[in-house]
Amino acid sequence: MVLYTTPFPNSCLSALHAVSWALIFPCYWLADRLLASFIPTTFEKRQRADDPCYLQLLCTVLFTPVYLALLVASLPFAFLGFLLWSPLQSARRPYIYSRLEDKGPTGGAALLSEWKGTGPGKSFCFATANLCLLPDSLARLNNVFNTQARAKEIGQRIRNGASRPQIKIYIDSPTNTSISAASFSSLVSPQGSDGVPRAVPGSIKRTASVEYKGEGGHHPSDEAANGLASGDPADGGNLEDACIVRFGGDEGGRPPEAVDPPNGGQARNGAGGGPRGQTPNHSQRDGDSGSLGSPSASRESLVKGRAGADGGSGEPGSNSKLPYKASVVKRAAARRRRHPDEAFDHEVSAFFPANLDFLCLQEVFDKRAAAKLKDQLHGYFEYILYDVGVYGCHGCCSFKCLNSGLFFASRYPIMDVAYHCYPNGRFSDSLASKGALYLKVQVGSTPQDQRIVGYISCTHLHALAEDSDIRCEQLNMLQDWLADFRKSTSSSSAANPEELVAFDVICGDFNFDNCSSDDKLEQQHSLFTRYKDPCRLGPGEEKPWAIGTLLDQDGLYDEEVCTPDNLQKVLESEEGRREYLAFPTSKSPGGGQKGRKELLKGNGRRIDYMLHGEEGLCPDWKAEVEEFSFITQLSGLTDHLPVAMRLMVSAGDDEA
Repeated sequence: MVLYTTPFPNSCLSALHAVSWALIFPCYWLADRLLASFIPTTFEKRQRADDPCYLQLLCTVLFTPVYLALLVASLPFAFLGFLLWSPLQSARRPYIYSRLEDKGPTGGAALLSEWKGTGPGKSFCFATANLCLLPDSLARLNNVFNTQARAKEIGQRIRNGASRPQIKIYIDSPTNTSISAASFSSLVSPQGSDGVPRAVPGSIKRTASVEYKGEGGHHPSDEAANGLASGDPADGGNLEDACIVRFGGDEGGRPPEAVDPPNGGQARNGAGGGPRGQTPNHSQRDGDSGSLGSPSASRESLVKGRAGADGGSGEPGSNSKLPYKASVVKRAAARRRRHPDEAFDHEVSAFFPANLDFLCLQEVFDKRAAAKLKDQLHGYFEYILYDVGVYGCHGCCSFKCLNSGLFFASRYPIMDVAYHCYPNGRFSDSLASKGALYLKVQVGSTPQDQRIVGYISCTHLHALAEDSDIRCEQLNMLQDWLADFRKSTSSSSAANPEELVAFDVICGDFNFDNCSSDDKLEQQHSLFTRYKDPCRLGPGEEKPWAIGTLLDQDGLYDEEVCTPDNLQKVLESEEGRREYLAFPTSKSPGGGQKGRKELLKGNGRRIDYMLHGEEGLCPDWKAEVEEFSFITQLSGLTDHLPVAMRLMVSAGDDEA
């Protein structure tokens, strides 16, 4: 299949579209700024309360008449531009494909040679997040602002989190009973100046913080700040993927053991750009491990890298600083699970998973923000799809002002793509071309030259809470379209298979949870019988460790949750979850969420899902969840928690 790298089939249409948008944009920008000035966020309200002579308020009063005059003057040009823009949308393609070729050892072509479908198996990591990258005036309705700066900061945080080495810390301690931990893979590997991982020197207590220096006095964070990450070894799923450090429960201190990667850990530069910007949505503070400028780690850090004495620029983007935290994680074998399907690690993490392979995003509606996000993520992901959806009256029943908001990034080559728009949206949801994005990716090849592929579906369902029937219809369409996509893109037959399917994953913002009494219809949908939800026991019943992914918008800028570390610590406690997660309204009568904590039960509304299927996979293989995490790295930048899942694909007779 030919993937579309431009929105229009020829340069003439592209030029006409550019002219039409140039006529529309001034009016669009002025209207957005004018509306945004009258929708303050809680962050801005607090600034006004602290400073009676608040500069922003003065600017609003002075510039509102100017904005109004310019808006009126731009209306005739916008009308002409709209008359030209609208018919062009019938020829517009439903997405833009971008590839920044990486010929290094972690590029897409190199990754395909790592796994041949044999050996102990291969792990693949998926993440999904709702970013709320709307035009600024609409984003403020969700209590976030400055969409363009947020897009850049989000891209940098995801890239920095994913490009870390994958390292696990296990503690042999009968007194460690914590359910969750900082991050399974957030520790920078101690390296010398030659880039070879070193064993951890000295003794480390269970709660100690230690600085590492490599040979010649270099800190490992000097390399890590540039986005360096160890490459996956060929077997992909074995414990030798990364440095494994084990600690005894004795505080007396024996030197921990370290298992070095057999290939020396080939590095990748994931920086992909110049200095980082500071988003207004997030004030830099100590302990903010989500940004590069953080000088400290969390309370559960065992190891942290500090800036070297070489004198950095002091900007968040300078490569002189990058903290990494090690998590205090119980040995998996020592965890007693109540249910057999819980035999995997789960956590609240301050970082995106290391070696993230696939990223599915929702609500990337703003085109300029999507371009900024793409530029940042190309420092780590080679293949990206953005500006997904349709505009105008083309493709769906009603007029569409916004695209679908879907965005996909991958380290592996994309083979086929399909997009479908849901035709049954109502009211405000009908103005966006919400739908489903289907992708087929190649993740390897067998010695017999059979392609090893995987299917990923990304969607964003109808948002209005009372429209359960519409969401159920959309789930039906999601499954039907996926079946058609798999049938149309498959080049295999039972007698002569040319492709082997390794995984089938569905993810996205479903806009319903598994705890609300109002969502019972969706909770019982047949999708959950065909696909496994790692966080779910059954309809209306969550696993005890699963937490909500929708944050209470009023508390986004509270000091307790304004950094990834702080938000992580808050969500590890039941009281913190009650305070800062959104809960079902039907079970929580009353006005605001705060002050009625005694009425809140459960762990919040989990509306962002990550599902995996077992039907249609290669008969000799099985895909099992290895890790599941709720991520706080985007604190202060969106009102959702990203979630991530690592799948281990292996032969059925191999040990899990």
